[in-house]
Amino acid sequence: MSVNLIFKIAAVGILVSILSQLLKHSGREEQAFLTSLAGLLLVLFWIVPYISELFDSIRSLFYI
Repeated sequence: MSVNLIFKIAAVGILVSILSQLLKHSGREEQAFLTSLAGLLLVLFWIVPYISELFDSIRSLFYI
């Protein structure tokens, strides 16, 4: 895992939190929720290959 991915995740988190707060204060709670959900899904799509690689290494560790 590279440090670049961690910075990307942090940037998405900051942007999503700012957008969510702006939308909540303007009375658009549903759009704030959808923005948070979209940010979460984006980060999950970035992390899924690393999780798969982790499970493969754990599996190869126990199955010699």
